[in-house]
Amino acid sequence: MKGWIGICLGDVTGIGPEVTLKALAAEPKEEEFGYLLIGDAGQITGWNRRLGLNLPLTVGQAANADSRFVICDLPGEALPETLEPGSALAARAAISWLKEGAQRCLRNELLAMVTAPVNKEAIVRSGQIFVGQTEFLSELAAAKRTSMLLLGQDDQGRWLRVALATTHLALKKVSDHLTLNKIETAVELAAQACRDLGLPRARIGVCGLNPHAGEGGQVGDEELTIIGPAVRATQQKGLDVAGPISADALFYSAYRGNYDAVVAMYHDQGLVPLKMIGFDTGVNWTLGLPFIRTSPDHGTAYDIAGKGIANPSSMMAAIQMAKQLARAR
Repeated sequence: MKGWIGICLGDVTGIGPEVTLKALAAEPKEEEFGYLLIGDAGQITGWNRRLGLNLPLTVGQAANADSRFVICDLPGEALPETLEPGSALAARAAISWLKEGAQRCLRNELLAMVTAPVNKEAIVRSGQIFVGQTEFLSELAAAKRTSMLLLGQDDQGRWLRVALATTHLALKKVSDHLTLNKIETAVELAAQACRDLGLPRARIGVCGLNPHAGEGGQVGDEELTIIGPAVRATQQKGLDVAGPISADALFYSAYRGNYDAVVAMYHDQGLVPLKMIGFDTGVNWTLGLPFIRTSPDHGTAYDIAGKGIANPSSMMAAIQMAKQLARAR
């Protein structure tokens, strides 16, 4: 066996356990990777039984060469079989599992980690300070230059890859939080990601913040004072970068293959077009960490949790991406 991929189960009152087990059931029977499921053993085995998947699960504290699917059941009180959506118990457990997975990656026990969805509101309500998984992992790993890259493809194999200059912010705060360093970091990490994916080039398009990329300063000046200078700085480093470009035109051009990745200025500017073309295949890849971390590009979906109808495609794509990157490293 080549190595182990860790999968953190996320909020178990959402669809994380279901899509994880469905995705693993679709994995090839003979493969070079094993999977360490970091979560509650009772929840995982219960879902395995209810879904009729019959995955050969082994419970232990560490990866076991005799089994491809090992549940890492951490010391502590087991979760109740039934929990309300957004339960504080489930939220605190999700953070514990996320931390455990990251620490195992930092100790080189795992080649990569895949994280099932968590719910920020539930985590904050449970008494924990939390902005997002990307920010949590960046702080834990002491990684100073990180960025979210969301990528997905349509049914004809056309990709969008979107790095974010800012992440989980209220829209009214975006302009104040945009800096040259954040935009340069997103561009440089996006270009490196293209190389890590083995793409033949790394052409990056950078969105403007304002309509029509500011109309030369007539509709906001961020393009002139922040975004444009950041683009020029990355061009001077030898990167193939263009911008700022009006987002509505840039995403159309990127979708047609003229750019390999797009840097968006804020969360929904980048994620709306991505999910339009690849909702079921979207993957979140955290760039700049000292380990590989991917996740499905959807939330906990409390409305369908427990019904057995969740689509595992995004989790399958996240696992495939983690494996691809692990092989390349």
